[in-house]
Amino acid sequence: MTLVDCIIEDARWETVGLESLAEAAGRAALQTLALNPGHFAIAIMACDDTRIAVLNADFRGKPVPTNVLSWPSEERGSALPGIAPDLPAGDVDDPEELGDIAIAWETCARESAEQGKDMAAHVTHLVVHATLHLLGYDHIDDADAELMETTEARILATLGVADPY
Repeated sequence: MTLVDCIIEDARWETVGLESLAEAAGRAALQTLALNPGHFAIAIMACDDTRIAVLNADFRGKPVPTNVLSWPSEERGSALPGIAPDLPAGDVDDPEELGDIAIAWETCARESAEQGKDMAAHVTHLVVHATLHLLGYDHIDDADAELMETTEARILATLGVADPY
């Protein structure tokens, strides 16, 4: 069973194999957190900067491109800073939809080049990051950011991706 459903709006995403990268990143995130990937579903829209700028304006009031956006299907965050959120159990017979992710080609490619990172590794990190947002992780305050970054690094290590922090 596939965890991630990719909607490719910009064909450039096919050059980095987004569908397989996203599936591997999503699975690694869930498995590292002791969740069964077969119990969940995630949708990713692979778009360009123009599309994500519209989404960023509509949902966050920021009319500029960004690398990745996420929309959890429900609020899962912890009430206390630095404490991991309560994670869903999911259902193998009716996989729980964790939410939606949008990722923008130009911003990701620019960041990858500016930071001297492999595009596939950068995109893998962003999908892990967005998946954690779907699960209730955040980086609003320092304690939450530390928890999220540590968790991301642990997940990325299972995929052979260097700690981005």
